[in-house]
Order: sequence, then structure tokens, then C-alpha cells
Amino acid sequence: MFSFLKQKAVNLSPGYFALVMATGALSIGTFQLGMESFPKILLYINLIAYLSLWILTLIRLFGYFPRVLEDLTSHTKGPGFFTLVAGTCVLGSQLIIVDRNYSAAIYLLVLAVLLWQIVMYTFFAAVTVRKDKPAIAEGINGTWLIAVVATQSISVLGTLISSHVEAGRGVILFVTLCMYFLGCMLYINMITLIFYRFIFLKLEYSELTPPYWINMGAVAITTLAGSTLILNSRLWPLLVEVTPFLKGFTLFFWIMGTWWIPLLFILMIWRYLYHRYPLSYDSQLWGMVFPLSMYTAGTFQLSKALKVSFLIVIPHIMVYIAMAAWIWVFLGLIKHLFDSLRKYSKSMAKEKS
Repeated sequence: MFSFLKQKAVNLSPGYFALVMATGALSIGTFQLGMESFPKILLYINLIAYLSLWILTLIRLFGYFPRVLEDLTSHTKGPGFFTLVAGTCVLGSQLIIVDRNYSAAIYLLVLAVLLWQIVMYTFFAAVTVRKDKPAIAEGINGTWLIAVVATQSISVLGTLISSHVEAGRGVILFVTLCMYFLGCMLYINMITLIFYRFIFLKLEYSELTPPYWINMGAVAITTLAGSTLILNSRLWPLLVEVTPFLKGFTLFFWIMGTWWIPLLFILMIWRYLYHRYPLSYDSQLWGMVFPLSMYTAGTFQLSKALKVSFLIVIPHIMVYIAMAAWIWVFLGLIKHLFDSLRKYSKSMAKEKS
């Protein structure tokens, strides 16, 4: 069995923690909308997924470190490592919202901050100083925006934890406010390059991978982070003072995310229906499920933060689209794991015979 785990670990996609991000975001969204059993089931699934992915990641880290370092310093694969940060924080937020478990969430926040520092500065330093750099068309894609998601996920989790602690609350909220604005800055910088790549450079339908949905997902979690700060502004005087600005800025990013949704659906139709690109399970599909789920949760919180009740209609519709997408991709994952295990068993049987 360990050899099977090693086999899966060696080629593990750096972005596989998007599974945890998507599952956690959907659990939070369905819990906010009053569903009872489904969010809890998703929490248990997410705990299993998170631990399993960490086992594979540690096997890969200690057994195949040169490959990990090569991926981390790559323009195309490196951004996927930010899913470790985002997945850790989304799980922490899920534990607080769905299970009221603050103790475990605090440990996850500490781990996420450490991971954020390692991945953020290793990746950006490496791609800055390397001599051979790809052109924009080959070097940048939607996965770069997971850096934004990771940053904003720390803001969300930190703000949620601040309501439960007394000592150091001001420090925590200062950091989460800074992370929120840092995430906004990163999004504006990166989406400019991605939009330029969309409009002015040739884009083959085969290149329009599911992670481009992070174009919307990054601003969906920015909406959630800003809304969470607004809803907890009473905890710190500085937040009260900047709340009017936070409301405008958060609404700005929600509008941007909403604008992306129809365009991304059109482009998916262009890829899968018009060009009949095969739609089979791929770990990158979690990069499409996460934005749909996060948009649901972010819009729900925005409606509360801005006291705009009619916006609640949107998450009540989007949640079913997100649930359908999650179930379809999850069933694909189960089939993929079953097929992989069956192939492994057959190969082991042949070796023994």
C-alpha cells in the first residue's frame, strides 16, 4: 500500500488542495443558507481529504524534494502551492462556522501563515531571478490568482478567530486588514496580465483550463474577506473608521467577480461544446468548483454586511450550481481513485506471478 501512496505522491499536482478549498467553501455556503446535514458531511470529507493530501505531500517532500523544488520555482506549477495555504485556512474557517471549533482553527491559522511566507517569497523570488523566463502566453494563467486566494483566506480566518480571543485582538485584526488590502493589490496586478493575455494574445481552447475560474474565485473570497471585516468592525476602533471605505471596495470586487461569471460560462461552452474538448476528471476541475462555492458564501456575507437583502436571492440559486459541480467532480475523483487502485493491484499481481 505504501508503494501505491509513493506512486500517487511522486506526480501529485501542487494544486490538489483546491479539493479542500472547494469542499470547505461549499460547506460554509450551504451552512449559511440553513442546510443542516450536508455541511457536516462535507466537513468530515474535508478532514479526510486534508489529511490524505498532507500525507502524500510529505511523502513527496521528503522522498522527491528536487521535484517539489522544481515545481515551486516554476512559472506554471509554482502558484499551485498556494492551495496549501488556502486549503488550510478554508478548513479552519469551516471548522469555526460549521463546528464552532476555534482551538483547531487557531493551529491551522499558525500553519497557514508559515506556509504563506514560505510559498509567497520562495515562488516570487525564484521567478524573479531566474534567467530563462517564459512569454506571458506560456507563463501566466488563472492559477497565479491562488496567491490572492491564499492571502484573503488568512484574512477571513484571522477575522473569525479574533471574535473569540481577547489578548492580541487588535494585532490580529490589523494583520487581517493588511492581508485584505494586500490581496486586493495582488489581484489588480495579476488580473491585468491575465486580461491582456485573454484579449490580445492567441488563446487556444485547449489552454482554457478550469483554473481560469479563479479569475472570479479570487474576488469572491475578497468579497468574503471584506464582508467579514465589516461584520466584525465593532471589535476594533480602526475598523469602524475604515468601514465606509471597506464597503465600497468590497462591493467593487463583488461586481468584478459577478462580471466574470457569464464570460467564463460562455468560454466553457466554447471549449467543451463548440470544440468538443473531452470532459473527464482532472484535479484542475476543483479550481472551477471552488469559485462557484466561494461566490455563494461571499455574496451571502455581502448581503448581510451591506444590509442589501435582495442580494440573498443569488446565493440561493448559485448554491445548487455549486453543489451539482462539486458532486460531479467528486464522483469523478472516486472513479479515478478506484481505477488507479485497480490498475495498481493488477500490476502487483503480474509482478508476483
